[in-house]
Amino acid sequence: MRYRMVALSLLVTVGTALAAEVGPGGYQMTTYYVAFLYRGPRWTPQETAETKKIQEEHMANIRRMAASGKLVLAGPFTDDGELRGIFVFQGVSREEAEQMAANDPAVKAGRLRIELHPWYAAKGIRVDPPEPAKK
Repeated sequence: MRYRMVALSLLVTVGTALAAEVGPGGYQMTTYYVAFLYRGPRWTPQETAETKKIQEEHMANIRRMAASGKLVLAGPFTDDGELRGIFVFQGVSREEAEQMAANDPAVKAGRLRIELHPWYAAKGIRVDPPEPAKK
């Protein structure tokens, strides 16, 4: 009888641990890091040669981070508010997500500032690149 209780206790413990990794709908869950990009202290609405260059570098950085597989979602907010955009990182530590966001050229130039938050969601979330047009 004692062995049955130990076995039952072990099954409950393992089952509880597994349940913690599975979310609603049976999805496997993980922690992402979401960087909200706000207007920074050097943000201006004017488009100049300097702001165009910073934006081009910002977009190139987004492509590099996406190619690494660590940035799974990125994009602007279109309501022209203080909150300008978002980065969603996967498979990284908080420190790595902070470093990646802080090294963005628009953040380094002061045009944007970041606010980072952990986010618990379904594992494997991403935006797939568009498929090439069929000829």
